[in-house]
Amino acid sequence: MPARDIYHRAVKAALIADGWTITAEDYTIPVGLQRVYIDLQAERDLITAYQGSEKIAVEVKSFVGMSAVDAVHRRR
Repeated sequence: MPARDIYHRAVKAALIADGWTITAEDYTIPVGLQRVYIDLQAERDLITAYQGSEKIAVEVKSFVGMSAVDAVHRRR
């Protein structure tokens, strides 16, 4: 697992304050033959039961250096 970014705790606290529930940290997403590590996975219930819930994956970056997520983005 990659090291956590210096802003990890601040982003996590902001998501929780905005009503998101953190469902995973250090989440892995397969992309082709590679694995991309995502810092946080979160979800929140929508107001009406018919709409279900929203889910997001959050990659926290301080822009200090390159990452695998940046490499995936540049290939598109």
